[in-house]
Amino acid sequence: MTTDKDPMIPDGKVNPIDTDYQVGQDNIVVKLGPFGLDIHNRVFLISGLTIVAFVLLTLIFHTQAASLFSDMRSWLTSNLDWFFISAANVFVLLCLILIVSPLGKVRLGGTEATPDFGYPGWFSMLFAAGMGIGLMFYGVSEPLSHFNSSFGGTTVVDGVRTDWAPLAGAAGDALAAERLGMAATIYHWALHPWAIYAILALGLALFSFNKGLPLTIRSVFYPLLGERVWGWPGHIIDILAVFATLFGLATSLGLGASQASAGLNYLFSWPEGVTTQILLVIGITMIALVSVLAGLEAGVKRLSEINMTLAALLLLFVIIVGPTLAILTGFFSNLGAYLQHLPALANPIGREDANFSQGWTAFYWAWWISWSPFVGMFIARVSRGRTVREFLVSVLLIPSLACVLWMTVFGGTAISQVVQDSYMAAVEAALPLQLFNMLDALPLAGITSFIAIILVVVFFVTSSDSGSLVIDTIAAGGKVNAPTPQRVFWCTFEGLVAIALILGGGLVALQAMAVSTGFPFTIVLLASCVAVVKGLMSEPRGN
Repeated sequence: MTTDKDPMIPDGKVNPIDTDYQVGQDNIVVKLGPFGLDIHNRVFLISGLTIVAFVLLTLIFHTQAASLFSDMRSWLTSNLDWFFISAANVFVLLCLILIVSPLGKVRLGGTEATPDFGYPGWFSMLFAAGMGIGLMFYGVSEPLSHFNSSFGGTTVVDGVRTDWAPLAGAAGDALAAERLGMAATIYHWALHPWAIYAILALGLALFSFNKGLPLTIRSVFYPLLGERVWGWPGHIIDILAVFATLFGLATSLGLGASQASAGLNYLFSWPEGVTTQILLVIGITMIALVSVLAGLEAGVKRLSEINMTLAALLLLFVIIVGPTLAILTGFFSNLGAYLQHLPALANPIGREDANFSQGWTAFYWAWWISWSPFVGMFIARVSRGRTVREFLVSVLLIPSLACVLWMTVFGGTAISQVVQDSYMAAVEAALPLQLFNMLDALPLAGITSFIAIILVVVFFVTSSDSGSLVIDTIAAGGKVNAPTPQRVFWCTFEGLVAIALILGGGLVALQAMAVSTGFPFTIVLLASCVAVVKGLMSEPRGN
């Protein structure tokens, strides 16, 4: 159920912020023939010019860029892993405290607000927000990697661990290695990432629907900065949000291109490599551009729904033809393993498993944080009318359980193939190919592998389209319906950044930029925790 009512007008009691700021008052409005621009003079110019310069320099000096990106990723993850792990723990703890505190009674949109969507529609949208290229890329490869490294145990060279096993591994014990491997995977896909999204989404919804401020990241910081939020401190917050979102999306687009390229090579013997990946990025960016130019919001929504249906069918197919009983019992035993290992996995200090905590966890938290403006804005827009308690319980649990199910089905099937059937093709394949190798051991492999490629491509298009809208909203000072040429600019540069990073070192470069832009935005998110609590404390509470 949707309403035609303006979502920015509250229902019932709220405590709005009284400010003279008007949305778009700092914007430059330009007419170029039939085209128009409506851009925030500082946010758009600084972020846009910096990204253009980044693409040009990376393309010109891509050989030197490769080693720079590699060194950058190594330094950030090895020196700041404790910071990323601690920050993610803060977000989870804050969500849990808000759920049980009286602040959980605050209703987004006012004390009398009613939800714009019923539970089934709302839950499917929350689930869709978390379903993306990442689940396709890592659904098989991550559980399999952690199982394999855990089963291999620990390796110490000159007093330093060189293995990639999480925690202390589980040398030679297949059952324990599977439990640890699945727990480590779920740790990266359940409560922590969704707490990151939930905090920013809650802040955006609260300050937009209840406080009457523009739907942009800087608005969340009004309790801390006051009217200065419309000046340079706010500009810097929004510029960091643009960088984080653009590079977070580019990382996902790069992963999607490498997987689609591997799949096309596997199915149709297309040449695999950088050229194919770049052609895929160009092709899919063109499709996203057509969607942007044609204003196909309805089309993108339909595409997203079709993709969700395809993903659900693929999931169901693997449950039925795969090790059905092992999958169904595995869902609960994996959740148990996750809860058992969670305190050790979330420990930020004195870790011996440096390769795992730095190479996997620190990268993941930075990547999720870089996606948070994009996913947070989407979740905020569809969550008006919910209480804070209902909002946080749903945003933390529904997508987390969906991710646990996905990982159990795809990762559990791949591990079962290794342990029960001694089928080693998936575990020995490169990361982008592991999904296709796992499907190859099941019936109708050609059809399911083709569906998997379609899923990657369509997730790619919908992410690029929606991402360019979010970035454009931030760079247009909170204006939601800014002129189309601006979205064309951002959509094009998402593709160009992905191409520049593929040429500048592939996966390492993609991960390096996700971590680099995720780091400053983590500081922004930590500060937003204080702002959100202050904002909630000033709101009237419902019954």
